[in-house]
Amino acid sequence: MNIAENYIGATTPSSPKTAYMLRLADNALILGQRLSEMCGHAPEMELDLALTNISLDLIGQAKLLFEHILTLEDLAPNADVLALTRPQDQYTNLLLVAQPNVDFAHIVLRQYLFSTMQKIQYEALLGSSDKTLAAIAEKSLKEIAYHIRFAKSWVLRLGDGTPESSERMADALDCLWRFTGEMFERDNIIEQAEVSGLSTDFTSSYEDWQMEVKDGLAEAGGLVAPEVGQMIMGGHKGQHDEHLGHILSDMQFMQLRHPGLQW
Repeated sequence: MNIAENYIGATTPSSPKTAYMLRLADNALILGQRLSEMCGHAPEMELDLALTNISLDLIGQAKLLFEHILTLEDLAPNADVLALTRPQDQYTNLLLVAQPNVDFAHIVLRQYLFSTMQKIQYEALLGSSDKTLAAIAEKSLKEIAYHIRFAKSWVLRLGDGTPESSERMADALDCLWRFTGEMFERDNIIEQAEVSGLSTDFTSSYEDWQMEVKDGLAEAGGLVAPEVGQMIMGGHKGQHDEHLGHILSDMQFMQLRHPGLQW
């Protein structure tokens, strides 16, 4: 791939504050990109529009976060470079959001699991010492409320539907549940975000989140989350698998081929 000789790529954050915001931005960007793959491929037109709108919401959230990060730390010439040019191991998104669109059951369950966590995570930002971040969170929460309603309604419909739809939802749950522990993993970046007043501790809500989601699954035809000996983690440390690599090969192509493109 031909990249201009004078091209300046993104650098990694040195501040725990911007590192935490980058996680939020990467989560929204990667899930938004994954959902964009469904444009024109959803089971029916109404669902096609819904998934596309959720994708746009998430990418819009990511854009606001990337732009704000650059006002705090000089990591890239612009938000496009920061979002679209880093090597795979510099993306700090959750592993869950990069999981493939196996079928519609996987798509709506992944959204339900993520959005219910994202709601808690963004509520913890409403009192942030960073007023711009708090405003981004407040705006995003209105969108997240719709994401949860949409995803949960389909989890319930498929889980309590036909034998085939119920089986597909059970398969999706067996596949995706093992990635959920990472959403509430507490590490130094999160601790520093709390110390600085950037966020309150949302990870302490893990058991409440599990209870809420498991109650929802029980309504969906009696779905039960599988027992998982050890959750799969590593996304926050840049330890990704081929699923993110496939996303990046599509998402980054134009920006790397033609440096300087803007959204």
